[in-house]
Amino acid sequence: MQTRTAVSEFLGTLLLVFFAVGAAVLCVEYIGTVGIALAFGFVLLALAYALGPISGCHLNPAVTLGMLTARRIDVRTAVTYWIAQFLGGIAGAALLFLLAKQVPGLKTSGKFGSNGYGSRSDVHINLGGAFLAEIVLTFLLVFVVLAVTHKVAVVGFDGLPIGISLAVIHLVGIPLTGTSVNPARSLGPALFAGGAALSQLWLFIVAPLVGGLLAALAHRLTHPSMRGGEATAEATAEV
Repeated sequence: MQTRTAVSEFLGTLLLVFFAVGAAVLCVEYIGTVGIALAFGFVLLALAYALGPISGCHLNPAVTLGMLTARRIDVRTAVTYWIAQFLGGIAGAALLFLLAKQVPGLKTSGKFGSNGYGSRSDVHINLGGAFLAEIVLTFLLVFVVLAVTHKVAVVGFDGLPIGISLAVIHLVGIPLTGTSVNPARSLGPALFAGGAALSQLWLFIVAPLVGGLLAALAHRLTHPSMRGGEATAEATAEV
């Protein structure tokens, strides 16, 4: 079962990066910011139903950290998910890079769907503003995931608010930082963009993890009915 969940997280993160970041890299002049935001939301929504019953469809180290803090998964599962997510993000970016190289005149260095602040932000947000934005944006995503899921898996209509929230997050976040809220999504494109994308990458790993942790702590206060021990037992049975 551990292998199935790891493969699910790897494949899901790969597809999220390839299609959603791909919308930004390949199609921005045709679909604009709104189209990119919807691409992220719709891809996550579809994957939530496809992979949610297997691994919970985290596809995001910040979500996994939130689940770990909420005691729905154990440390071993969290580490397995993190490894699969980062590898999936890199693989998805590599596949996207290969496709982008087949498009004459398309520039892949510098930006390539990566995140940034200062001169790399559409509104030139500073470092502190970018850090705050990523914390708050990630907080919303992880809080919604924890609130609408009772165990680990995404079932029923759970995927709908998760996908909608990610789309809204991107509508707000794209002009600010390009929207990370997902360290695995940020790592892959940054590796292929190089330069400043790599030097600023630390923020888009640290800030989303802080946001995910704060969301899990807030969820404990707003949804106290799920006891830690019960959640751990249910998560273990699910995984």
